[in-house]
Amino acid sequence: MDTIDRLLGEADQAWRGYGVGSADRAALAADLRLDLRAAAADGGDPAQLIGGDVAGFARRLADEADVRRVRGDYGRILGAALLGALLGAVLGYGLLMAAYPVFVNLVDIPRSIKVPIQLAVAVYYGVPGAVVTAGAVIAVRTQLRELPRIRRTARMMAVLVPVAGIIITPITVGFAWSTGYSLAPPVVVAEIAMVLAALAGATVLARRLSLREGRTPSDTSHPDATRVRPA
Repeated sequence: MDTIDRLLGEADQAWRGYGVGSADRAALAADLRLDLRAAAADGGDPAQLIGGDVAGFARRLADEADVRRVRGDYGRILGAALLGALLGAVLGYGLLMAAYPVFVNLVDIPRSIKVPIQLAVAVYYGVPGAVVTAGAVIAVRTQLRELPRIRRTARMMAVLVPVAGIIITPITVGFAWSTGYSLAPPVVVAEIAMVLAALAGATVLARRLSLREGRTPSDTSHPDATRVRPA
């Protein structure tokens, strides 16, 4: 069974790279598992049934099953997200500078009116973060509207990008603290790289999760969601 599981794992990776959806991958894997078990029950080697090229066999199996393929287009989505985030960062920085006097007033507000410092800090940093997230999501949604399931991807990004920001912020602040809040170019570049890595990771995860979801009529009718014809 270890051999069968290994072969199925390699086949699943090939189907993922080939753009086969999760439902079709599950159906293909179930059929292939039955064939491999039958071969093993007859005393044969399951690996010989597939041959040396597991990925090629998996792709041919998908073609013969006439499954629908959906492109990931991770590169294009990442590019659009990073561009939108950059524009959002510029706008967010402007808002940050404009809000600075208000932030100071909130901190120095009379004692008769108690405003938690945590709330002031959350607003001060949350507004630019929200603008950056909005920039990335809007850029992906509007610039890549022709891609299948892009609306799902944008919705997933709207959830995952803020979560990534919440996670990476204390990490980045901790790194800055460990360097004495140095403004040396290598330190600044490292901090920017951390933030960009968090954004990229959230974007890729959003796309992967959107492609795992079930089919919709709009996905089926989309020109880029073509069906693969049998070889």
